[in-house]
Amino acid sequence: MKTAGIHHITAFVRDPQQTVDFYAGILGLHLVKQTVNFDAPEVYHLYLGNGQASPGTIITFFPWPRSRQGRVGGGQVGVTTFAVPTGSLGFWEQRLADYRVSFDKIVRFSEEYLAFRDGDGLQLEIVEREEGSQSTWAFGGIPQEKAIKGFGGAILYSTAPAQTAHLLQQVMGFERVGQEGAYMRFKSFGELGNMIDVNVTPMERGTGGAGTVHHIAWRAADDQEHEQWREHVLEHGLQATPIMDRQYFNALYFREAGGIQFEIATDPPGFARDEQPDRLGEKLMLPAWYEERRAEIEAKLTPFEVRVLEVPTK
Repeated sequence: MKTAGIHHITAFVRDPQQTVDFYAGILGLHLVKQTVNFDAPEVYHLYLGNGQASPGTIITFFPWPRSRQGRVGGGQVGVTTFAVPTGSLGFWEQRLADYRVSFDKIVRFSEEYLAFRDGDGLQLEIVEREEGSQSTWAFGGIPQEKAIKGFGGAILYSTAPAQTAHLLQQVMGFERVGQEGAYMRFKSFGELGNMIDVNVTPMERGTGGAGTVHHIAWRAADDQEHEQWREHVLEHGLQATPIMDRQYFNALYFREAGGIQFEIATDPPGFARDEQPDRLGEKLMLPAWYEERRAEIEAKLTPFEVRVLEVPTK
């Protein structure tokens, strides 16, 4: 079996307004869904991605205002990579500088990256890629032809990199591209979220909290393939959860030998199942079993808004 690549990546942050300002206001992503953590409905679950809310473009957040600060390390997605159109890296270099986001220029596997962090310390990077459809979403002074397409991939920080590499190839169906310096590279057949790097040397285990990734989700084409994925994972000796209904996709979870929480999520039904495609993310959506508690839940959530940010004066 082979996954097309990343479905979504989910991280812990603290403040919903700060998070939306950074990912929508500065990076120009589209807030495609605001709902709650189904296991802790006093906490938002915010989804941001491209104009169509496509798999391979969605980064999601649990904003816990009283969260401890996490430490990025082994057993986590260490770096989340966003892909932008070829020829637009200069635009993003200037935009990050304009909004006073510190960044470094790095080269990995002959590609140039802008590496930076959000306000909670989540490690991010931007790279140019030919693959992947151009965004249809333009916001905050970012034209479509410069906008983030979706995920370029991720860097996995593993406590057991040889075993993580084996799983990516033998279970998830990635192809090994090669090794350069501190990283091995793997590629799937999808156009977005398809390039995964893994550290060569085991890394010290990180700690969860604000500024860290909780899990990375891989794509399953449909419900039938999803059931096949669960059997496939179990056959390889991994402990997979039952399939869970997450409203906008079905999900199953397992932890790989390097400590990283993996999810496999279905492409359908998608984020337009309970909102019009041109009105995504405009209001709080709750699953049916929480609807009768809407007033109570809303009272515990901190209001926020998607807003165009002014460039700071120098």
